[in-house]
Order: sequence, then structure tokens, then C-alpha cells
Amino acid sequence: QVHLVESGGAVVPPGASLTLSCPASGFIFRINVMGWYRQAPVNERDLVAIISPDGGTNYADSVNDRFTISRDSAKNTVWLQMNNLKPEDTAVYYCHLVSRGIAYWGQGTQVTVSS
Repeated sequence: QVHLVESGGAVVPPGASLTLSCPASGFIFRINVMGWYRQAPVNERDLVAIISPDGGTNYADSVNDRFTISRDSAKNTVWLQMNNLKPEDTAVYYCHLVSRGIAYWGQGTQVTVSS
């Protein structure tokens, strides 16, 4: 079993920065992609950013140039640095990884951007 626990969500004003972190624990073998998704009320869960084992990244257009994803494969941890946050970034952010063809999700952390 693999466990993902996100942290770092908060209520912040527009323009602020936050860093989300997500360490993975449990029986972990050959983690492939790690990433972050988000889900706002009445919306579907959407991709924010993903990072491959070799460090290749992919971002949603709405966060490109503002968010940065990084990982430490030795520590099985992924981070999401979020700068210049906007009200439309308000959502529950979920950590995600794929290991041996199985997808795992964290429980989510709330990010609220409001003045």
C-alpha cells in the first residue's frame, strides 16, 4: 500500500506564494510519474503539473510560468511551488503518482486565494 499526504494548503491573498509538499510512504517500487491535480467546486479534477523520473515536466496552460513542480526520487517526495496566486487557483490540490502501473492519490489540501 502506498500513502500520499499533502501539506501546505492555506488561505492567501492574490499575488501570494505557497509551496505544497507530498511525501509518499509505504511499499513503493519504481515510481513513474508524480504530479499535482486540482479540483474546484462543481469542476472536474484537472491536471496542474506532472514530472517524470528524468525530470521532464508538463504544466497546465493556466499555471505555466507561475507554478514549478519538483521531485526528490530518493525521498519519494514531490513539491509544487506556486507563485502569483490568483482567485481562480482556488481548489483542493491532490498529489498523484504512478507506481508499477497503479495510480495513487492523496487526500488533498485546500488552497484558497481570496482578498
